[in-house]
Amino acid sequence: MGVKPDGGRVVLPSRGSGAGWEALFLFPMASGLKPRYRSHYSFFMFFQSLLPRPEIGANSFLFDFDGTRVVIDSGMHPKYTGSEALPLHEPLGFDALDGIILTHAHLDHLGSLPLLQRRHPRTPVFLSEGTAHLADIMLHNSVNVMTSQSEELGLTGYPLFTHDEVNEATRQWSLRGLRKGFEIGDRGVRATFFDAGHVLGAVGVQFDTPMGTVLHSGDVNFEEQSIATAADFPRTGVDTLVLEATRGDAPRDPEYTRQREALRLAAVIRETLRRGGSVLIPVFALGKSQEMLILLHQLVKAGEIPSAPVFLGGLSTKVSATYDELTHRSRRLHQGFSLLRELPDLQFSARPRRGKSRSAMQYHPGAIYALSSGMMSENTVSNEFAFHFLANPANSLCFVGYADPDSPAGRIKNTPQGYPVRLNENREPVLLNCPVETFDFSGHSDREGLRSYARDLKPRRIILVHGDPPALQWFQRTLSEDMPECEVTIAMPDTPIPLF
Repeated sequence: MGVKPDGGRVVLPSRGSGAGWEALFLFPMASGLKPRYRSHYSFFMFFQSLLPRPEIGANSFLFDFDGTRVVIDSGMHPKYTGSEALPLHEPLGFDALDGIILTHAHLDHLGSLPLLQRRHPRTPVFLSEGTAHLADIMLHNSVNVMTSQSEELGLTGYPLFTHDEVNEATRQWSLRGLRKGFEIGDRGVRATFFDAGHVLGAVGVQFDTPMGTVLHSGDVNFEEQSIATAADFPRTGVDTLVLEATRGDAPRDPEYTRQREALRLAAVIRETLRRGGSVLIPVFALGKSQEMLILLHQLVKAGEIPSAPVFLGGLSTKVSATYDELTHRSRRLHQGFSLLRELPDLQFSARPRRGKSRSAMQYHPGAIYALSSGMMSENTVSNEFAFHFLANPANSLCFVGYADPDSPAGRIKNTPQGYPVRLNENREPVLLNCPVETFDFSGHSDREGLRSYARDLKPRRIILVHGDPPALQWFQRTLSEDMPECEVTIAMPDTPIPLF
């Protein structure tokens, strides 16, 4: 690679050597060497995206604080399989990290964690209590899904890890509370969790180092949802902000309010039930399911929709049980409320038998189906259910969160009513006869909320992550105009960025 150890120090290639920036920065990790010096320009205080492609997916990020190495998140991309779905962890070497931090338990941030821990078995994993409970559920479910993919799709090498490996990985998990700093390594790096307002247990992470302070936002929401409270982040003292950009390409109606959006959803539900149809709301099992259950409960209590059976998938039920278990121990709205005990019309899907479709859901008119996944990915409950649901014009399909344009949900959004849409590459298209509506109940802050936070915080540097190219470009352009004294950089794979 053009870099070699020499007497315990790192010999760096020249810029023109052809070794590449990844060699300059990643070789010390692969060799196990930890640079013990700091250059005039803090060359070894850097951030690097470990995503294989510049998109939202297998989220994982490296922070190197002059030799103290921390990886934040270890996701798995929902659109790919095998190595294509994984972050670029190989150059990190083996047993060469000082800490791993998990911001929350969505699989695009969590799904490859056992594989990262396999490479770094002695590295502690720091996470919140809520994330620990949920991550255990999500990883075991991921093993089940990968096992089914192996059987049904003939994928070799699946599952990528086992139930036993998940159990073993949890032994290295170390729970940390909000606003309670903790040391990582032995070189003066201190981390602190702050509530990110995204889903149960989600955190942003602040690093205090001898050279300055860095805040990694993770997935963040500065607005209250139905359960999640607004993010509680630092407002001063941050030199470098690593900021998510998910909704940078999604301008919001200036007249938007969450209450108005809820009443618009209620109107669609009322009209659909009146004409004898049912409502399908694709949701993520973690976060969106629980938020929508509370919202539906509130609409029934307010008389905005009639009481109707609400069908919920099996994984959403397990996650909801964790929300209930931690109802008094988490920062949330409606503390003490039990989703599974206090929603009398809630019904659950049967667990499918091995070898059968994962959709064990039967259609009933006059019902509401809150089914995962939110992007209606192939072979999920919402995707399978849609094959028999979309052709009925009496039904309604309601999207309430983000959908990748290339996902089945994205394709449905871009298909006119009355035209065929492909839900599965291996099956025939189906007619989209039912109305499709889209609502803004995102668990991510809208772009103006993130923009306002960045302006108030006044960091010297902003690094943009977790966004599609148009979203990242909007933030870079807008924040550069707002704060000309701030250096705004889009994180790209294999491109290290100095932190200070």
